[in-house]
Amino acid sequence: MPQFAANLNWLYTELPFAERFAAAARDGFKAVELLSPYALPAAELKTLLNASGLQLVLLNTPPGGTDAASIEAAWASKTCWGTACLLGREAEFNTGLALALDYAQQLNCPRIHVMAGVTHEAAHAAYVNNLRHAAAQAAAAGVDALIEPINTRDIPGYFLNRQDQAHAILDEVGAANLKVQMDLYHCQIMEGDLATKLRRYVPTGRIGHIQIAGVPGRNEPDFGEIDYRYLLALLDELGYDGWVGCEYRPVRGAVAEGTSAGLGWMKEFFISSL
Repeated sequence: MPQFAANLNWLYTELPFAERFAAAARDGFKAVELLSPYALPAAELKTLLNASGLQLVLLNTPPGGTDAASIEAAWASKTCWGTACLLGREAEFNTGLALALDYAQQLNCPRIHVMAGVTHEAAHAAYVNNLRHAAAQAAAAGVDALIEPINTRDIPGYFLNRQDQAHAILDEVGAANLKVQMDLYHCQIMEGDLATKLRRYVPTGRIGHIQIAGVPGRNEPDFGEIDYRYLLALLDELGYDGWVGCEYRPVRGAVAEGTSAGLGWMKEFFISSL
């Protein structure tokens, strides 16, 4: 059955960040994702992970910036979503990539999401060149590099939007450790036909990570237009043995126990996965 990872930047926001690890472990999660771990030293994060018995299975490269303060400022701006496709910012990209790989190695995280960025320029060549460099550096560190198609409703202008586009880029880059992070929320909004796409792409071995959320509200996966009972059973049928990230906004909001109260879907649908 699927293995679920809690995204600690989306879940448990009713708690201070450092308390979210223990809360996720209490609710039965064995793994977590972090959008941006850089506000805390890696040693502190390692202590939190070890104390909670959690594995870190995914982190993002910085959305922009080169140190903790500028990275946090980039997130806060809600306009910076990566630098991999941005012409003229290769040095910033390389610095962020090195930081992400350093955190991944210190925290035993096996994969990083290389954020593409927002651009209206013809940035394909820059993106491919940066990904070739990222894949080579990640391979040397024993890490997979992931690219994620993101819908243009949530992030207008994001460079990478469709599954076929992502897989064509994998072909062009030609690195075995460059894979696709398939977020079914984004895929439903941009393309739909989720079951067919899972059947097409999962058997290739090039889906490095999957994420879920309800559509249209990006809330718990038992609410909205996607039948996750069916899709998660299909993942099992297809032999997917990776993690499924829970990257959604709890419908109860940031109220006490709001995240935990919304986890009935996990116990109801897939109790044997806990």
